[in-house]
Amino acid sequence: MATGLRELKKHQTRQTISDTATRLFLERGFEAVTIAEIAAAAQVAKMTVTNYFPRKEDLALDFHETFRGSLAAALDSRREGESALAGLRREYLAAVDRQDALAGFSGPEFARMITGSPTLAARLRELHQQREDALTEALAAETGVRAGSLAPRAAAALLAAAHRTLFHHALDLTIAGRTNRQLADALPEAAEEVFALLEPSLADYAVREAA
Repeated sequence: MATGLRELKKHQTRQTISDTATRLFLERGFEAVTIAEIAAAAQVAKMTVTNYFPRKEDLALDFHETFRGSLAAALDSRREGESALAGLRREYLAAVDRQDALAGFSGPEFARMITGSPTLAARLRELHQQREDALTEALAAETGVRAGSLAPRAAAALLAAAHRTLFHHALDLTIAGRTNRQLADALPEAAEEVFALLEPSLADYAVREAA
């Protein structure tokens, strides 16, 4: 029970820091807010903030750990007879239906904060690359290709680019004034357009075999 309480306390502290930082970033802009100011507002030590969030950018992009592994996780969850493309497309549409932040759902203030900050935009590009790298490793393991084969890297680049395109499309629509409900209605059509371009090359790639 003591261990459970400690973990709950740590989770609550982390969430308080994240929520406080987001509020300050939205009020004043990402670059204008310091770690010391976040610590003071959250009523914790500056070191506590950096222990939970070593990079200031990850206070704003608090989904970074889940984001990095999301495409590899979608690959792992695909069904029998489902290709990598089909599995990732299905999981993307499910994320849209949930109005998930991993698919770009945020809100106009948050979307403007991300796109208006060079630091956050650079961090987001880095996260997209890390997500592609994780998918490359997962595809290489799934397909069992020889070491040095470029097929997993090429396939991951195409699949990650599709998700990156749709993610930024969601941000653009949000900034243009679309509500999350309107995004959820619009993104499936956009996804069909984007994923259809990959069908000729990836429709039969990394198909999950029967157990």
